[in-house]
Amino acid sequence: MDSLTFQRLLHLNQEFYQKFGPAFAATRRRIQPGVRRVVNGLPVGGRLLDLGCGSGTLALELDKLWITGSYFGLDFSNELLAEARNALHRAKPGGVDIRFARADLIDPNWADLAAGFPVDVVLAFAVLHHIPDSAVRARILRQVCDLLPEGGVFIHSEWQFQHSAKLMARRVAWETVGIDETELEPGDTLLDWRYALSGQPEQVGLRYVHLFSREELTDLAAQAGFTVDSEFESDGDGGRLGLYQAWRKMES
Repeated sequence: MDSLTFQRLLHLNQEFYQKFGPAFAATRRRIQPGVRRVVNGLPVGGRLLDLGCGSGTLALELDKLWITGSYFGLDFSNELLAEARNALHRAKPGGVDIRFARADLIDPNWADLAAGFPVDVVLAFAVLHHIPDSAVRARILRQVCDLLPEGGVFIHSEWQFQHSAKLMARRVAWETVGIDETELEPGDTLLDWRYALSGQPEQVGLRYVHLFSREELTDLAAQAGFTVDSEFESDGDGGRLGLYQAWRKMES
């Protein structure tokens, strides 16, 4: 992918979260069923790194469930991080050491911040599908692998919007934003997001999303130094809008 197209895709999502950050956070107050399933399977009191932590919903849930452990949430959106810190401030303190920080996975140096926080498990729910360029995604995944100890686990979810007629109807032609579709990779999609407050006109935002195939994910895992341990589908109507996979770091 050429650098201009890459930057334009990044700008689309940055603009979306700057404009709709608080409104988007309001639609994500509840943990998805698939995320809850993952949380229930985590070792209690573990050390977690959460990439794309958003408004802190997962951190607060862990603080209710665990009496010990550590959690480090990273996100590129100042708006969503403000929501997370405010929510944590309002919550009754629990036993988990919770921290948030700003980090952009697009920046090759993001892992330097995370390196000072030893972890057993890295999480990335609904994050990778917003990262353009297969080479950049591969680099991020190698960095995730480097942060984990041998046998450490990376658990992530990817949007499978092809299973929803409603979401498929929200695809927008790339020419709408002046991007040549031939410059994109297979699976790159432009979707609209709609939000309306009571008594106010509907607002529409546009987001870049990459639709992963299982074959693509398996290849990425191998390139980064992981094996795919397990997977399941969950979330949304029909329980198929999220593909969850657990990857284990290979032995050196």
